[in-house]
Amino acid sequence: MTTTTFAPVSERTPAAGSSRIVSIDIFRGLTMAVMIFVNELDGVHGLSKWTYHMPAKVDAMSYVDMVFPFFLFIVGLSLPLAIRHRLKKNPSVPALWFHIFLRSFSLLVLGLILANADSGDPARMGISQGAWALLALTGGVLFWNVYPGLDRRSTLVRVLRGIGLVLMIAMFAIFRRTTHDGHAAWINFSYPEILGLIGLTYFAVAILYIPTRRWLWAPLAWLAALVAFNSLSAAKLILFPSRWSMYAWPFSNGAHSSLTMAGVVVSAIFLGAHQWQSHRQKTILAVIFGAACLVAGWLLTPLGISKIRATPTWCLYSIGAATLIFALIYWIADVKKHSGWAFFVRSAGSNTLMTYLLSDFYAYLVAFTGLTYFETHLTTGWPGVARCMVFTACILAISSIITRLRVRMQL
Repeated sequence: MTTTTFAPVSERTPAAGSSRIVSIDIFRGLTMAVMIFVNELDGVHGLSKWTYHMPAKVDAMSYVDMVFPFFLFIVGLSLPLAIRHRLKKNPSVPALWFHIFLRSFSLLVLGLILANADSGDPARMGISQGAWALLALTGGVLFWNVYPGLDRRSTLVRVLRGIGLVLMIAMFAIFRRTTHDGHAAWINFSYPEILGLIGLTYFAVAILYIPTRRWLWAPLAWLAALVAFNSLSAAKLILFPSRWSMYAWPFSNGAHSSLTMAGVVVSAIFLGAHQWQSHRQKTILAVIFGAACLVAGWLLTPLGISKIRATPTWCLYSIGAATLIFALIYWIADVKKHSGWAFFVRSAGSNTLMTYLLSDFYAYLVAFTGLTYFETHLTTGWPGVARCMVFTACILAISSIITRLRVRMQL
């Protein structure tokens, strides 16, 4: 990712100021494609248990449980590059912090829209859940769209962003849900969806990384501390993370932050200014790091293996896998310069937030129109898998089209 998972900026190597790190875009795009597929696959029945998220009580993890960790890892991959790029444009550290806060807050707003849309009470709001979500997300697109070719201070851009902001504020203002005891309530902040979790984790890791960014060893030290904190939390030796709000303590139990900090470590291995500059040396370092994470994860298996419980083994296995996969993609795309094979995820990797929201736009449009065909057809076995593959291909194709039309969100 760049500054966040969904906000591309120019990612450049320290030595070659003009070469983009293609492997990060490809890794991001591939992860996005898998996410779209497994989210749709969740509604298909009759498949192996390894094609779904593992239940909280089961000590196991499937490839599906590694998609979200890969996103967090990619946030860390891009974080040093994006901060370096931001400080080069404006060396003010307070301005950098303001930018990070706004970006985290923006992801949180979008996450709360997605997390609350299905719980809205049409009778209290005056509009359906689907209509509310479509209007709120449309407001987000209008407000955070880049509008290439237009001066961001132009009247047209200000009007479009103003309409988007008013739409979002209006949807938040009218939102009402009905609680279990029958009372009316406003937005539920307990779970801000994946986007909100990414925003909070991004902010938490920035708190650690920015003050220590000049020390090459610092990310590895922070990672060790976060894994230790996660382990102590999983062992019930530290209890306060489960009692504190994620908004007051964005580190939670250390799991999500460790995944992102691991991405920072791998970014330092491949793109940092250190003495090991040959690709062979970088690969050896990455393989050692990835293998060490896998071994550490295995040693910590007594604490459980679970995405839902956010255990250290889940984190470390995901980190190890992500490191080795990225090392391979980096060698293919940035060293050997073979990137054409990833054409089908190019837009998903560079216009990720818009691609992410396309599935939600589809879901809420279906809910708004009342179409239920795919809820009762092609929902079992291999026909269901084929439908999910077609759906993923369609979302990627639409992403490519809207990217060419220069519809691009940037927080």
